[in-house]
Amino acid sequence: MDEQDTAAILPEDLLSASSADDQLSDSEDRKDEAGLPTATTLAPPSCRCPVPVSVEPVLFLSMFSLALQAPLTTQYLWDRISEDLGYNGSRRSGCSNSSVDPDPLQKEVETLTAHWNLYISLGGFSVGLVVVPLLGSWSDVAGRRTVLILPNFGLALQAVVYLVVMYLKLPVVCFLVGRLLSGLSGDFNAVLAGCFAYVADISDKRSRTFRVAVLEACLGISGMLASIIGGQWRQAQGYINPFWLVLATNLASALYAYLFIRESVRPDPSARLLSARHYKAVWRLYSTGGISGGAPLHRGKLWLYTLCFFLVVAVHFGTRELYVLYELSSPLCWDSALIGYGSAALNLAYLSSLLGLKVMQRCLQDSWVALVGLVSNVTGLVVFSVAHTTQLIFTGYGLCFLFMASTPVLRSKLSKLVDPSEQGALFACVACVESLCFLVGSSVFNSLYPATLHFMKGFSFLFAAIVLLIPAAIIG
Repeated sequence: MDEQDTAAILPEDLLSASSADDQLSDSEDRKDEAGLPTATTLAPPSCRCPVPVSVEPVLFLSMFSLALQAPLTTQYLWDRISEDLGYNGSRRSGCSNSSVDPDPLQKEVETLTAHWNLYISLGGFSVGLVVVPLLGSWSDVAGRRTVLILPNFGLALQAVVYLVVMYLKLPVVCFLVGRLLSGLSGDFNAVLAGCFAYVADISDKRSRTFRVAVLEACLGISGMLASIIGGQWRQAQGYINPFWLVLATNLASALYAYLFIRESVRPDPSARLLSARHYKAVWRLYSTGGISGGAPLHRGKLWLYTLCFFLVVAVHFGTRELYVLYELSSPLCWDSALIGYGSAALNLAYLSSLLGLKVMQRCLQDSWVALVGLVSNVTGLVVFSVAHTTQLIFTGYGLCFLFMASTPVLRSKLSKLVDPSEQGALFACVACVESLCFLVGSSVFNSLYPATLHFMKGFSFLFAAIVLLIPAAIIG
């Protein structure tokens, strides 16, 4: 699919103020006919802060807290389950000689840790799957700022629950309570939906791909810093102190959004959060092409790009949880510091992908940029599938240096296919897809990994590489 097809379906950006007013009026009329509240993105109201700022710091801080706690949570589960089963953690016999079969008790610890990762992910994201589309579509008429603030408070509440579990050494099932509370507020996916919708509000079609890539680079830079800090900090002081920073970072993100984010849509005071209209708006987007309608080709592109996005992100998040398990167990047996460096190397690819995207856009269409990113991801995963040494693991991380170039292209293509007044509903759908990616990715890979340990430890990574061939074929 190329940009010419999209241009044939959608009109070019309106250049004059008068034509912009006409477009806004038509959009509002269509919303009135559909029975939806009206909103505009062209004349935002005054905000608390006179300096125009954007949402990058919100996403940076939220991602920092998520990247700090994710590998630490997996390691904490490993340690607690090892303690409960009486496994003393002496993995060095399997590390010193790769021909030695792993301890059966270690395999049980690996399996239980993978399963608890799965249960916790399923609990949080299944709730978020219901809440996120509601918040995203509601933000089209009520404003974006609330959707940036509320989920950060939910993530802070989750950190509080995790701290209580660690202080009191409660059963690990209590982690599920924290995830459910976070899911009820929209979880991190609601932050993603609000940030990407905000950028779509304030950018034109020409610059949108790069602006989206900048947001994704914020994800990577914050994740890289959090991974380095988390690994060293956990090794020096344990688990509790890093989780206090998780709590503080989420509160800081919510405070920044409240004080400094300028509203990008004009809020409708009568807009209700608990309304079936928000779900209908999401349904209309994919069933009829949105408010403005669309040809079958238009709707087909929405579905195909969404399918590509689903497969790519499911692989990203499904394999991300396995890296720590793969590195903890024999024959690698990494400590917290090495795990932190490995996570930092993976997150560094967000920044290298941003730079690569900027360079490639000078000579390649966006679709080709996405294909290059997928090739980078596939080659890295193939190396991971056969990696039995630290050098090979970091070689795999190096080959993935452009693996995040595909997702900003897909987000941008989806954004260009819908009306400006439907960006919140669209990115709510995308966030819903991301929630489904967590569900499917966690279910498939956390189940596949222990099931294939007996014949090929890295089979899950090879399977992920094969899955990525599907979006590559669709885009190509």
